[in-house]
Amino acid sequence: MTTKIEGGLPAKPVETPVVGDSGPARAGGARDATVAAAPPVDSLRLTGEAVGLKAMARELASPAKLDMARIKEIRNALDSGTYEINPQDIANRLLALERELLG
Repeated sequence: MTTKIEGGLPAKPVETPVVGDSGPARAGGARDATVAAAPPVDSLRLTGEAVGLKAMARELASPAKLDMARIKEIRNALDSGTYEINPQDIANRLLALERELLG
C-alpha cells in the first residue's frame, strides 16, 4: 500500500507563540523559589551471612597468634627425627573441616 503525499513545505516556517509568565499561576507556587532537599530514606540491612563474612574478614585481617613453644617443640622433633605423623588424626581433622565448611 502506497500513500502519495502532495504539496510542498510551507514557504515560511511556522512560528510558535512564546508562553510567558504572565499567565495564571501554576500549582506548586513560584518557580524561582528554592526547594529544600528531602532527607535521605535509603537504608541498608545486612543478612546474617554478610555479618558473618564481615566478622571473618576482621578475624583474618588480624595477625595470627602463634604458639612459639609448640613451634619450637615441633622443630626440635623434626630435627631429631622423632616427630611422628598420625594419618588417622590427619584424616579426622580433614573430615571435621569439610563438615564445618559444608555446614
